[in-house]
Amino acid sequence: MKERIVILGGGESGAGSAVLAKLKGFEVFLSDFGEIKENYKALLNKYEIEWEEKCHSEEKILNAAEVIKSPGIPDSVAIVKKIIKKGIPIISEIEFAGRYNSAKTICITGSNGKTTTTLLTYHILKKAGLNVGLAGNVGKSFALQVAENHFEYYVIELSSFQLDGMFEFKADIAILMNITPDHLDRYNYDFSLYKDSKFRIIQNQDENCHFIYCIDDEEIYKELKKLNIKAVKMPFSLSSGENKSAYLENNKLTIHTQNFYLTMSIQELALQGNHNAYNSMAAALASSVFKIRKDIIRECLTDFQSVEHRLEPVFKVHGIEFINDSKATNVNSTWYALESYEKPIVWIAGGVDKGNDYSMLKQLVKNKVKAIVCLGTNNSKIHKAFSKIVPEIYDTNSMHDAVRTAYFIAKQGETVLLSPACASFDLFENYEDRGRQFKYEVGKL
Repeated sequence: MKERIVILGGGESGAGSAVLAKLKGFEVFLSDFGEIKENYKALLNKYEIEWEEKCHSEEKILNAAEVIKSPGIPDSVAIVKKIIKKGIPIISEIEFAGRYNSAKTICITGSNGKTTTTLLTYHILKKAGLNVGLAGNVGKSFALQVAENHFEYYVIELSSFQLDGMFEFKADIAILMNITPDHLDRYNYDFSLYKDSKFRIIQNQDENCHFIYCIDDEEIYKELKKLNIKAVKMPFSLSSGENKSAYLENNKLTIHTQNFYLTMSIQELALQGNHNAYNSMAAALASSVFKIRKDIIRECLTDFQSVEHRLEPVFKVHGIEFINDSKATNVNSTWYALESYEKPIVWIAGGVDKGNDYSMLKQLVKNKVKAIVCLGTNNSKIHKAFSKIVPEIYDTNSMHDAVRTAYFIAKQGETVLLSPACASFDLFENYEDRGRQFKYEVGKL
């Protein structure tokens, strides 16, 4: 009798997991409480996988030997509680696919910068001619690629939710960009639980693995003192110093490891700003492990195209610059965005609050923001945090109204910045939908 695997969630992660499980000989059932998109239905039907949508049939779920849960589904959901109560193991797509993967893995996590670092690392490896796949939070499902492709390397962006369902998986190269409070609503508002989740990226690493991390990050620095790390440590920093594998000094970015040395002016980097210097250093260090040629790394650091929805210039309208930073779903991301602009800012913010502490933004907002346009169904926390330091705060509940309001407030030479610091699910499908609606509305001005 075939072992039964149940997949919760019928999106990119879930559909890919179902295909891999089917090809590996399991009895497979996929259940999604919402609607499954047509392209995923077609994929499931192609492989003759049983699925359901708009419900969870307990009799078909609670007889599983193992459950693969999509990262967007919290443990607080009723069916997940029942699975846990019954003692059925729950894993992530990455954990499941890892069992059948023989390719080298470069795994990247952090509260901010992980998407840019992932795409930049992939860009370098691809240009170097390596047979490389892109997976996790970006690209196609890791499980589907393991099922259908034969890549020799994977660059994988990992969220804390994916890491929570990973137990035996081992990253050949683990990159930890930073740790700042995020998604605390999923961690009982306990920052230490979220930190533990991020550090799962180095579990199972041995002396043949590499751990690349930001030594400037206070939380990483504190946690490292408690851990016995077997992997080769490769810290990066904005300042030079002993035992740092990458750093900035005299306006130059330097990569300096045992067998590799590269230096270049920070003016040459495609991605400007301190936060992007971190991204460039991390990607270059990962590439150096695989002995990618220096000229290719240098070229990729200078020609990389920035990520959509991350400090993305949209248009200038009557001298007002519109910036799409919809990907900023936490306070720390928004801090970087506000820090990046000198002109007076009309800041569009708000959405689903994930336990945000806005105190770290107050000085920047006081110095740079002339008005706030709230975009969300509940903006009380933003009003409470900034009403004493920003003279104008407006409430809107559609992108059309938010963009129009910001446009009428802003003057020539100023910046309208969409950098919400919140999740998007109150008014939008996701941050991409929010960013695209912003660009569409700006285009109509």
